[in-house]
Amino acid sequence: MIKHLPASSTADEICAILVEDGCVVVDNVVRPQVMDEVAAELRPFADATAFGADDFSGKRTRRTGGLIARSPKSRELVMNPTVLGAVGKMLGHATSFQLHLTQIISIGPNEPAQTIHRDQWAFDFFPFPKGYEVQCNTIWAMTDFTEENGATRVIPGSNHFDDKLHFAEADTEPAAMSKGSVLFYTGSIYHGGGANRSKAIRTGINITYNVSWLRQEENQYLSVPLEIARTLPVELLRLMGYRLGAYALGYVDDTRDPIEVVRPDLARNGFRPVLESQKADDFLKTPPQGSAQKGADPS
Repeated sequence: MIKHLPASSTADEICAILVEDGCVVVDNVVRPQVMDEVAAELRPFADATAFGADDFSGKRTRRTGGLIARSPKSRELVMNPTVLGAVGKMLGHATSFQLHLTQIISIGPNEPAQTIHRDQWAFDFFPFPKGYEVQCNTIWAMTDFTEENGATRVIPGSNHFDDKLHFAEADTEPAAMSKGSVLFYTGSIYHGGGANRSKAIRTGINITYNVSWLRQEENQYLSVPLEIARTLPVELLRLMGYRLGAYALGYVDDTRDPIEVVRPDLARNGFRPVLESQKADDFLKTPPQGSAQKGADPS
């Protein structure tokens, strides 16, 4: 069964279940009114979004992205301390992590269950080693999630399964949760949107994070116009990808931190990039005399 934790849970507690089960629901992380405020800001965009073009996207499902630019309130969800703490623990094996995508998923009545899949297949179906997670995903309940209205369905523990397996809806469990709660799940867990057998629309916000050495699914640089990006907090800009993803990933010109393009004042103030681990320092340390492998390229 899908485990549930209270909103007071620590990052370590959330991460421990994610490592074991690949999924966990944290109940009542924000008040239901917060979700109403986000929904109000995004309603014009959601209403204008077309239904999916195929069965996987859902021909009765709308997926609305670009939330950073379109909804100031949704930025609070992206930067939620409970979420970022757990994601940081889960993806702490990499130098840093970044925002992977933001979208509303609105599943309409009579939508059948989505094909069970792994989100990490987005990376060209690359077979990542077992136990090496490249994504930590969240779905915020904008409406109550029930089995009847299409709650996301998962297979707890399937993060340990082999890749490219096939499953049916009957093999899964519904992640039932109340409005304002969050389903955490890894990129390696088998899951899918549930069938909506109710008369109402089931709506959730999918906010996903991935390790910074992989490409983002949603291009944040183009989704958020520069004039809006320049008004955002530095911490959010860095999470969106205006940072070095590792020691030499993503620089501009002469190794400048990309955030200086958005915030030139940081360069004038002597701002320099900060990495979340010591991997770069370790890599640059001079190896002991004679430790180089025979025949290694000295460059």
